[in-house]
Amino acid sequence: MKLHVIDTGFFKLDGGAMFGVVPKTLWQRTNPADENNLCNWAMRCLLIEDGNRLILIDNGIGDKQDAKFMSHYYLNGDASLHGSLKKAGFTAADITDVFLTHLHFDHCGGGVKYKNGDGALELVFPNATYWSNADHWKWATEPNAREKASFLKENILPMQESGHLQFINPNQPSPFSQFDIFYADGHTDKMMVPIIPYKGKKIAFMADLLPSVGHLPLPYVMGYDTRPLITLEEKSQFLNKAAAEDYILFFEHDAVNECCTVQQTEKGVRLAQTFSLSEV
Repeated sequence: MKLHVIDTGFFKLDGGAMFGVVPKTLWQRTNPADENNLCNWAMRCLLIEDGNRLILIDNGIGDKQDAKFMSHYYLNGDASLHGSLKKAGFTAADITDVFLTHLHFDHCGGGVKYKNGDGALELVFPNATYWSNADHWKWATEPNAREKASFLKENILPMQESGHLQFINPNQPSPFSQFDIFYADGHTDKMMVPIIPYKGKKIAFMADLLPSVGHLPLPYVMGYDTRPLITLEEKSQFLNKAAAEDYILFFEHDAVNECCTVQQTEKGVRLAQTFSLSEV
């Protein structure tokens, strides 16, 4: 099995929203903000190459939203979904599976595009099965007012309408032998965190359970999380296990750090080392 980092670019979000109740004087030490209080965030995906399967975990924001929408997020950087796939030696048509940790626009927007000319929507990965779970799908397609702006029907519904959508059932054998799944309900309902055995280690694709190294302390919880107290419990459970079993944490959103390990300290679980996936 091989792992390929698929960078899809950067975007900006308000630092206060990303760190919730934590004061700026603390979070800006790890995530400095610009003059508009915006911090830069990666949209870093992961491709698993295993035999005849090519499994893409998340796919970034995409490019089909209008200029007004995109202007709110200050997209930047040279990397792109298709450019990164090409760099790894693949095209969108090669992907067999698109595993979506959750359906917020910055995680699944790259999976659907407009057809040339007629304005109809089609899948970016025409030969792939798109994977979610039934609970999260219901949550996303019948959204609460708090999350409605993050669940865009043009990102989501074409997966089902095309016949390419399948659901993972937590109570049945997984369709993926390549990784286990940790289900988290603090950020959104039934977000899926893949934990991938790789070269004798376990690599956890952190999605929005832990956006960056700066979010390691337990109270550093995003203002976007729908159930922040649940996030606290999930982070504590996950990070204690990660420290005990020497997990490698792979960050989807950390603009600087691709991976890290963690360790127990007198202050709780804290950073041990940062490095790139290629160093594993």
